[in-house]
Amino acid sequence: MKISNAVLNGLKLNYPLEKFASLDNIFFLDIETTGFTARSSCLYMIGCAYFRNNQWKVIQWMAEDYSQEAEIIEAFFNFAKDYDFMIHFNGNNFDIPFLTHKCAEFELPYNFDNLYGLDLYKKISPCKFFLHLPNCKQKTLEQFLGIDRTDVFSGGELISIYHDYVKSPTKFAEDSLFLHNSDDLRGMLEILPILAYPDMFTEGVRAKKVQANYYKDYDGNTKREILITLAVPNSLPKKLSAGANDCYFKCDKETATIRVPIYEEELKYFYDDYKDYYYLPEEDVALHKSVASYVDRAHRLQANAKNCYTRKYSSFLPQWAEIFTPVFKRDYSAREIFFELTEDMKRNRQGFTDYANHLLHMIASIY
Repeated sequence: MKISNAVLNGLKLNYPLEKFASLDNIFFLDIETTGFTARSSCLYMIGCAYFRNNQWKVIQWMAEDYSQEAEIIEAFFNFAKDYDFMIHFNGNNFDIPFLTHKCAEFELPYNFDNLYGLDLYKKISPCKFFLHLPNCKQKTLEQFLGIDRTDVFSGGELISIYHDYVKSPTKFAEDSLFLHNSDDLRGMLEILPILAYPDMFTEGVRAKKVQANYYKDYDGNTKREILITLAVPNSLPKKLSAGANDCYFKCDKETATIRVPIYEEELKYFYDDYKDYYYLPEEDVALHKSVASYVDRAHRLQANAKNCYTRKYSSFLPQWAEIFTPVFKRDYSAREIFFELTEDMKRNRQGFTDYANHLLHMIASIY
């Protein structure tokens, strides 16, 4: 077994990892194998990044031949026993099941039961389309953030290099194997700022300022919109914009904005208990029977679900779930729903915080 220890020089960690655990209790994991299936493949390297003496360091254990798999596993778990929190990239689907299978294969008494874990892939992948990414591979995320690698080989290309190394060890092969794993670990640390985007959905954004603006539509008509300035949970590493259903989101660093149109028109509020209402055709409105019973029978009808409404002309904002009530629609079968922009709502900062998070989830779901 060969062991490599190194310091990750020049690394700037621009994400508050302390929210998960103290830095001294966190390590990053990445393994290298000769295939995807543990039953028919060999585990040849385990690498970990960890924080000590105000530095991020890397320790790697490499099997010099196929017989040393159990030895590097034992070395890894002996290292991991001093930690509480493990971070990996797609480790839930690959690294952890692979190591668990190998422990069973070699009858080693190790497991991950006492380790809390964070899978960066699982955390980031729901935002793939929102971030305009073609896929959620680690190298794609590195390119998104403008991160350059020293390593020039892919994991697949290193499989043949390792097989050749077992037959005839060379310094070039050894350095290439260690470098790829080290760059994977460094890359995990460097892509951490991208977590600030999913954090907007899991931790929520906060409305800092709300104002009404005027704008011109495509036909030159003057329209109104609400501009919500937001505080985000963590600093965003890259500018981003997205839009759906005439609502637009932009973000940069510590702030973000959402623009949403104000609809000034007459909409309808539909009563659920229509059996308790009469519909008055001449007035195009439904009234409760306790009131409408005094109306001449010739001017009233038993209301049904489609005509049991009252009409209101006001300023409205769109919503895609019944977050705010009462809910207004253009007609009974319309899918679009709205709520009234009342004077109370204009002063409701928490209400606009809830609304902004609702809009953000809507835009992301469209992407």
